[in-house]
Amino acid sequence: MINLPFYKTEIRHWVLKTKSVKQSTLLYIALLISFLINLPRVLDLYDIIDNLGKSFDQVSVNDIITRSFFLFIYSWLGLQLNTSWSFTYFNYSKIANTVLTVIANIFLFFILIFSFIFVHEKTTGNLMNSSDKGLTYFVYFIILVIVIFISRLLRFQIIHREDLAEKELLKRQSLQNELSALKNQINPHFLFNSLNSLNSLVRENEEATTFVNKLSYMYRYILQSGQQDLVALSEELKFLNSYIYLIKTRYRDRFSIDIDIDESFLNQDIPTLTLQLLVENAIKHNEISEEKPLQVRIYVKNHELIIENKIQPRSTFVHSTGQGLANIKKRYDLLKEKEIKISNANHMFSVKLPLN
Repeated sequence: MINLPFYKTEIRHWVLKTKSVKQSTLLYIALLISFLINLPRVLDLYDIIDNLGKSFDQVSVNDIITRSFFLFIYSWLGLQLNTSWSFTYFNYSKIANTVLTVIANIFLFFILIFSFIFVHEKTTGNLMNSSDKGLTYFVYFIILVIVIFISRLLRFQIIHREDLAEKELLKRQSLQNELSALKNQINPHFLFNSLNSLNSLVRENEEATTFVNKLSYMYRYILQSGQQDLVALSEELKFLNSYIYLIKTRYRDRFSIDIDIDESFLNQDIPTLTLQLLVENAIKHNEISEEKPLQVRIYVKNHELIIENKIQPRSTFVHSTGQGLANIKKRYDLLKEKEIKISNANHMFSVKLPLN
């Protein structure tokens, strides 16, 4: 039997691991660059290749150690910046991230060069002439080009691994959803027949009959919603009205909702069950009493569908997984490629859903 929770946790760890390159990989690459750049000086220091010393005026152990250290630090910082840090800490648009990364690379370039020249002159006791400084600038520029090239290759590898991990995760989640649906499935015919039987028993009570009809409609809508991702706003409002009827049966005058939407927006598509989930979220997290009745407003402004309510903290603890809002946010991102806006400023909780 498949242990789905185990696989889900395992794949999530895999996805997280692909978000950044292994630190050991960056260390090995930085060490390799530092070694290769200083290899001619090492060969010259120990006279391994004759006449190589003509290329260097002064070579010493302090000179090689200082150069190796700064080349390693520069390579490692450059790799970190271009493979991980710029994608982790620069959370702006693609163009803004690129500009910030370029500025960070230039800043790192000059800081390391100035630091190297200062430390090198202190440790070796020799001042670097203009020719040596020019060569240093050239070497560090070449390293920058190499680092950026290697970083691009590593990012492509990360993106490829992320895609594979995400596809695997979606497969596992799909399998889990199918099994959960089979496990929790209620025969629709049985439920509808039971509701019809209940309806016949309470036929003389008009309010009870309406309640059963609304409940029956809601259940049918929920079953059908699994076959489509987006529905017209008019359909969502029709479903929401049935849900509101059931809620008002329970809370009476302690709950009210004001819906003000122009007809021109009713054909706009939104993810299924979005409005019901948001209203249910407001009911779940706010106090509803005679002293503090809850009012929810739904209206359109600046082509955004806004659902808002005054924040009325409950006196009792309410367990929440936060999956409702996360689910809506993810579906908007996948189905409409747009972001929802969530705010709790000025003691008002609001969710703004883009309509076009």
